[in-house]
Amino acid sequence: ALHEDGLADFFDGFGGGGKNRDRILAIMKDSHIGTYGVLALVVYVALFFFTLYSMTPLYAAITMAALDPYAKMLAGEIVMMMPYARKEEEAKNKTVYRRMDTRAGIFLGLQGLLPFALYCWYLRDDIDWQMLVVFPCLTMYVLYRLVWSRLRGYTGACCGAIVLLVELAALLTASYYL
Repeated sequence: ALHEDGLADFFDGFGGGGKNRDRILAIMKDSHIGTYGVLALVVYVALFFFTLYSMTPLYAAITMAALDPYAKMLAGEIVMMMPYARKEEEAKNKTVYRRMDTRAGIFLGLQGLLPFALYCWYLRDDIDWQMLVVFPCLTMYVLYRLVWSRLRGYTGACCGAIVLLVELAALLTASYYL
C-alpha cells in the first residue's frame, strides 16, 4: 500500500498546502491522513474497481498485467526529470531514489513496453493503442508540471501518486474500448 499512502499524502499536501512549498512538504510528511487524502483514496478505489468490473475477467487480468508495468515505467521517469525535493536526511524513509543509468533505463523500458506491445497486439482489433499512449503520457506530463511548479522536485509520495494516477488513466482509456 505504499503507492496508496503516497496518493493520500500527495492529495493532502497539494490540497491543503496551497502553493507554499514548505507547507506542502510538511503536510506530505505528516503520518496522519487528511480529508483530501481520504477523498482521493475513495475516488481512486471506486474508479479502479468499476473500471476493472466493466471488463470481462480475461480482459481485466491481461489489462492489469500489461498496463501496470507500463504505468510504472512512465511514472518512474519522474526521478530522471527532477531532483529530490528534500534533503536526504529529511526524507520520511531516509531514502532518495537514485537516477537510473543507461542499462537500468533500458531494462525499465523493456519491462514496461514489452507487455504493453503484446497487449496492444493481442487486442489490435478492439483497442486504439495510440490513445493508450496519449492519455497516460498526458497524465504524467500534467502531474510532472504540477509537482515541478509547486515543489521543484519529487518526493516518494509524488512517485506513488503518479504511478497510481498514470495507471488509472491507462485503465480508464482501455475500459472505454473494452
